[in-house]
Amino acid sequence: MKLRHLYLLFALVGLILPYSQFVPWMMEHHGLNVPLFIRDLFANRISAFFAMDVIVSAVLLISFIQIEGRRLGMRLLWLPTLGVFLVGVSLGLPLFLYLRQIQLDRVAAQ
Repeated sequence: MKLRHLYLLFALVGLILPYSQFVPWMMEHHGLNVPLFIRDLFANRISAFFAMDVIVSAVLLISFIQIEGRRLGMRLLWLPTLGVFLVGVSLGLPLFLYLRQIQLDRVAAQ
């Protein structure tokens, strides 16, 4: 299995696993209730710990996507950034690594 295919597999897992928890929560509360979402997200110190960790990781990842992506002359940088906003780091990071590997393979083949 090529490395880029592994990254794509992880992107798929990074989409499915978080949404397997988020979609039932939305169905239970009849849509995206932002105040309730934030209250549940910070319901206790452990959940707040994980929320803060993910928020910091997401900010850092978006910066990395932009800086590394421009350095390598990558296209579609908006896609993993959108993935971070719609799902999180679990989708954005492997999707970026997949696109980055495609670019690296393209450059190596020249």
